[in-house]
Amino acid sequence: MSDPTQLQSEVGEESRDVNAAKGWHPPSAPAPRDRGLGPFPRLILRGATVIDGTGAPPWGPVDIVIENERITALVNVGTPHKPIDPKRRPGPGDHEIDCHGKFVTPGFVDAHAHIGTPYHAMSGIVPPADYIYRLWLAHGVTTVREMGAMGGLGWTLEQRELSAANKIAAPRMIVHSVFPAVNDRVKTIHTPEQGREWVRKLAARGADGIKFFGAPPAIMQAALDEAAQLGLRSGCHHAQMAVTRVNALKSARWGLTSSEHYYGLPEALFEDRVVQSFPTDYNYSDEYYRFAAAGQTFMQAAQPGSAKWRQVMDSFLELGHTFVPTFNIYDANRDLMRARRADWHDQYTWKAVWKYFQPQRGGHGAYWYRWSTTNEIEWKQNYRLWMQFINEYKNQGGRVCAGSDSGFIYQIYGFGFIRELELLQEAGFHPIEVLRAATSQSAALLGIDDDTGSIDVQKRADLLIHNQNPLTDFKLLFGTGAMRLNDETAQVEWQRCLETTIKSGVVYDTAELLADVRNMVRDSWAGDPDGERPPLGGSPAGSPCDDGQAAP
Repeated sequence: MSDPTQLQSEVGEESRDVNAAKGWHPPSAPAPRDRGLGPFPRLILRGATVIDGTGAPPWGPVDIVIENERITALVNVGTPHKPIDPKRRPGPGDHEIDCHGKFVTPGFVDAHAHIGTPYHAMSGIVPPADYIYRLWLAHGVTTVREMGAMGGLGWTLEQRELSAANKIAAPRMIVHSVFPAVNDRVKTIHTPEQGREWVRKLAARGADGIKFFGAPPAIMQAALDEAAQLGLRSGCHHAQMAVTRVNALKSARWGLTSSEHYYGLPEALFEDRVVQSFPTDYNYSDEYYRFAAAGQTFMQAAQPGSAKWRQVMDSFLELGHTFVPTFNIYDANRDLMRARRADWHDQYTWKAVWKYFQPQRGGHGAYWYRWSTTNEIEWKQNYRLWMQFINEYKNQGGRVCAGSDSGFIYQIYGFGFIRELELLQEAGFHPIEVLRAATSQSAALLGIDDDTGSIDVQKRADLLIHNQNPLTDFKLLFGTGAMRLNDETAQVEWQRCLETTIKSGVVYDTAELLADVRNMVRDSWAGDPDGERPPLGGSPAGSPCDDGQAAP
């Protein structure tokens, strides 16, 4: 696209302006923070078992001392199953939380997230920013890498600053803007020098990085070079419209920080072709064809253990490249019915988001109008190969990070991030490795690992308090809880482990945040006939999906 109105956009506002012309606008701004306590001059978490996010095993009991927004002491106060000697404990705090028998982990870092998507406006009023932020915080997400700033760079930077000052209840934000140089999207950059100039202006506006969808090779190479000189990080969704010329390995050699999703990786593994085997009637603008064919790419690539497979993996390792697979966002391609009937939709999915998920042409991620058993089987095979590469890459020292990309394809904020943790475990990650990918590794990708991502003295107090060990079952982290049978009562219960999210020293009650979201969603459906609501799916009696009842 090269419409004159787009050419006049300020750097970082191109997507916003194109969407505004369609009547699509960013989420409404959040209210001033009315949730959370603190930060306190001296906050102490007493008697916790700590899982620090570095890959170390749990240890404790520990008293964690937080002064304002920073961890100032980690005090080993005893031995499990023995009384704690009060003399070993740090002095009293202004506020204390009893964490005996509980587990404390770092706050999660969602390495691929969006503060809403303008596409939701196709189906009604887009959810407010508070809906998204509270779902993130309720699921332990204390930092997000905003990959695109689709609501406009200016608006997103304003959100970043409000969050940094704890003026809104929201995660910390690292902001990447879309590089407008792909034909089927916004295209205002046509030469390498224009690309360099755009990057310079983006840096001057205060962005943290760039989100690419690809670009003509000379332009992308120039932009990545300029970004490196200015200290901007980068991620790329290697879209099919550009991947033949620049796959993930080529862009990594030019300095790309991370590859997002799976795009560009199988193309780097091709050894008997250059272009994937597109059907003769393929049209990229028809998303059924786009995503059906995408589920075949790894099956057309070099196989695990082959010389090509090892060569490509070694090259990525030598470059220190990072993968953010976002397994979550394509999960519905493997089992559409499961994704449609997820326990949380009826109480936690905003009206316009739910309607947007339904089969429709012209949107993004709503390509279910002819999805088939064959499509699902191919995607399951695709995942098997994709997951094997990602797990082997991690095993050989490569960095893999947890990102959700929620807001599309039946995945919603917060819940989708926890699903990503499950899928990393499915790929072969030990639960401690999953936690590491979701905390310290993602913080390192964002360049903020000296500030957050692990539990260390002088790090920011981004912490989660769990009433059970989350490593035993990531389902306990879902806002709905995990279904369990109480053998004493013979009744089904829904257990949820994440009680408290601490972001920059502010203490949030996750049950309160979830109740806020349920109320927002209920209001979004006011006046609509029940037949248009998400299906309940036969949730058992006592489920937190029942009206008005939260998981304990």
